[in-house]
Amino acid sequence: MLECSSGEQTIERRIAQELDSLRAISQFRALEASGGIDLSSNDYLGLAYDPRLKQASIDALARASRVGSTGSRLLSGNAREWEALESDFAQFAGTQAALYFGSGYAANLGLLGSLLRAGDFVFSDAMNHASLIDGMRLSGATKVIFPHCNLAFLESALHVRAKEPGARVIVTESVFSMEGDVAPLEQLAGLAKKYDAALVVDEAHATGASGPAGRGIAAQFGIERQVLAIVHTCGKALASAGAFVCGGRALKDFLINRARTFIFSTAMPPYLAGQIRAALELARAADDRRAHLREMAEMLRNSLFAAGINCGASSTHIVPVILGSNEAALHVARELQRAGFAAKAIRPPTVPPGTARIRISLTSRITREQAQHLAEVLRSACAPRRAPFEDGPRSGTVSGIATGAQHG
Repeated sequence: MLECSSGEQTIERRIAQELDSLRAISQFRALEASGGIDLSSNDYLGLAYDPRLKQASIDALARASRVGSTGSRLLSGNAREWEALESDFAQFAGTQAALYFGSGYAANLGLLGSLLRAGDFVFSDAMNHASLIDGMRLSGATKVIFPHCNLAFLESALHVRAKEPGARVIVTESVFSMEGDVAPLEQLAGLAKKYDAALVVDEAHATGASGPAGRGIAAQFGIERQVLAIVHTCGKALASAGAFVCGGRALKDFLINRARTFIFSTAMPPYLAGQIRAALELARAADDRRAHLREMAEMLRNSLFAAGINCGASSTHIVPVILGSNEAALHVARELQRAGFAAKAIRPPTVPPGTARIRISLTSRITREQAQHLAEVLRSACAPRRAPFEDGPRSGTVSGIATGAQHG
């Protein structure tokens, strides 16, 4: 047997030490299958269990001329199915064009990593997703982190850099994945116009679940053509995989030529386009499911607020129960699991230190009775640890925190 070099031993020792430190602060994670009523799912419209979508996927596979894509889109992997779907998705998004990526993470890395460069300024909400953060890091642009949804801070930062050379780009989610609140997109678009900046919006948690016909928050405010790029993901409410970067035709051509996560990735198989197309049609017609989802989320929030439980500034189908310590979040997660709910504790570095929580991610499959039982279990589990608010339901929210744990 070959002996390990000292370098390999050092790496192994480092791995062991880091795992031990994660266990010591209750941040160690492990893969496990969910059981019970799922409160962590992003399947907001319940389409992952819809027999119509399953049949559409089977039909698309049966029609496909090949199972694998055989290569990247720029080599042998392009297909008429993807080109037609991109055209349809652009119409859904309200933009000129759309380009499909194999995942939402790849879309954000490819978009920001190619769009920005050293000498540019990128203004990023403190609560933005890791994929957006990593795309900014790859670009080499100067990052300016503004406190969560703090327009005054953002405008001041834009004003200071208004005459600096280089491009200015504002980046935000529309529905924030850990807060469940909505970005002030109209005002952000106004600031972008005022300071000659571009706006990039990640609609991941809004696609299918929010806006007219599930078209997202940008469509709700009618600002689709004022945004440089809108990212719509397919792996959440559309119960499929991948993501579309939607914008102008020039942006699409630019990404085809410059986005490394598009150029150097094997294309997804053409039959998947059939599943996404069917999911899009189902989502467009799912106003009843969206209405039920809003009603259940509102009922849950009202019940928790009345009990003094901190749900931050949530106004959507994502309802955070902000508990503070890792131990408190793990305790409440265990109580929910005992009651038949599949819930996970969300801990740093996913959220800022001191804001560990249960992220309640509701789907249209939850019944009124289940939502009421969920509220009862949460009230009971949180009671010994609850701290009263001074300023209503927004008190205790992590809004306004710019954390290095997220942005670095």
